[in-house]
Amino acid sequence: MATITVFGAGTWGIALARLLAVNGHDVTVWSALPEELKELRTTRRHKNLPGMELPSSMHYTADMAEACKTRDLLVFAVPSPFVRATAKKAAKCLPEGQIIVDVAKGVEEKTLATMSEVIEDEVQKVGKHARVVALSGPTHAEEVARDMPTLIVAASTDIAAAGAVQKIFNSPTFRVYTNTDRKGVELGGAVKNVIALAVGIGLGLGYGDNAKAALITRGNAELARLGEAMGCQASTFAGLSGMGDLIVTCTSMHSRNLHAGMLLGRGRTADEARAEVGQVVEGMNALPAARRLAKKYKVEMPIVESVGAILDGTLAARDALAALMGRDLKAE
Repeated sequence: MATITVFGAGTWGIALARLLAVNGHDVTVWSALPEELKELRTTRRHKNLPGMELPSSMHYTADMAEACKTRDLLVFAVPSPFVRATAKKAAKCLPEGQIIVDVAKGVEEKTLATMSEVIEDEVQKVGKHARVVALSGPTHAEEVARDMPTLIVAASTDIAAAGAVQKIFNSPTFRVYTNTDRKGVELGGAVKNVIALAVGIGLGLGYGDNAKAALITRGNAELARLGEAMGCQASTFAGLSGMGDLIVTCTSMHSRNLHAGMLLGRGRTADEARAEVGQVVEGMNALPAARRLAKKYKVEMPIVESVGAILDGTLAARDALAALMGRDLKAE
């Protein structure tokens, strides 16, 4: 039995906390919102995960020192914009060599760092070292919470740390693979959300399966081009955290990014789409960094740029397809 703290009481954090508790581990959930913890402790349910009941063995705390004390594993499941602030608070309490799992998907706009790199940066600022593993793949919280079959990737150059995470999370319904290309795995998890916005916009405009398939495959080509320019492994983008995650985010009605994109295609503004979805839309958070990375590494990403122009208000959603279809002809 491992002792584990999950930072973040959103759908993904709670689905994973339940999975780990069912796996027989000692699980604590940390949140900066005491009222959120009170509701979870009292009802043993999450409002956005219907039908799921949390094990009575789980613990809850808003105390950072308590959350970090003598833990085999720490899981960062806060939304990507809050990863740095959470890591900064936790860093002072961490023991040397702590294994940390990041499940937030994104790239920090200011630094262009992945979430694992953000965590490492904050830990290093207090003179410590952490063994950070990225856990990513085609995983909707709604299905993990119902024990539906799911595959995911634990990525780190620290093979022992990735292997430890693999064993702790693996279950009869949650199969974990390892990968040494952490940056590629994280990049796939971030950029696929932007492509899902594009697919959603197409659906919102009334386009069909042909357009959906084209946006998914050409979106993955953009992702792979960027990843290779950044030194990642090409094979990563054909795997679970690349094409796998892209498919599920672009086709499932659980996908907030797909939902938000559909609203944009129907004429909603970005703010209206966020409000109607009612939860974090990570594709909108990742978009500025994706555009900056494309520019920095001189990689052509026309789908990402089209989504950016739509959100900027410089390109109408219906005109975006015409712009993409009218690009210079070339080989695949």
